[in-house]
Amino acid sequence: MAELAGMDERRLLEALLELASRAELEVRVLSGAASAADFAPTQSAACRVGDRIWVVLAPDDPAQHQASVLADALGRFRAEFLEQSFVAPAVRAFIERDVR
Repeated sequence: MAELAGMDERRLLEALLELASRAELEVRVLSGAASAADFAPTQSAACRVGDRIWVVLAPDDPAQHQASVLADALGRFRAEFLEQSFVAPAVRAFIERDVR
């Protein structure tokens, strides 16, 4: 991913992780050992579990894919939170671009 308005992949991912925390998404970053276990997710994904939203980030996925999964979860499950919260313009642009 090219830099997005001055944000590199790592900074974007960190901003999305912080936003996900504020939006009360349950984010789990798998360790290398956990991702090698039988039946472990092979790639990052988000899902609804009851009334909670879980986002699982696989350690082997590139930061761009992890950021896209977070952006998608925020846009799909926490759109109202995003509308009512300040989100840095570059991060908001990434979320809105990713949701389309």
